Amino acid sequence: MIKINRLAEVLEIKKITNRELAEKIKKTEETVSRWVNNHRQPPLTELYKIAKLLDTDIRELLYPTKP
Repeated sequence: MIKINRLAEVLEIKKITNRELAEKIKKTEETVSRWVNNHRQPPLTELYKIAKLLDTDIRELLYPTKP
């Protein structure tokens, strides 16, 4: 499976659990787990909320692509 987001890595750096993130953005822990494990991808609106909550640039949540 191709990883698209870096959500797991950023959450680890920020020391925030899936459950804490789920509570803060009003999503289920199962939904966040799917995003973290790259089984599903969060919509851009949710990525924006997550980036703002984690005080990080939205680009930090995504794997870079080759030019």
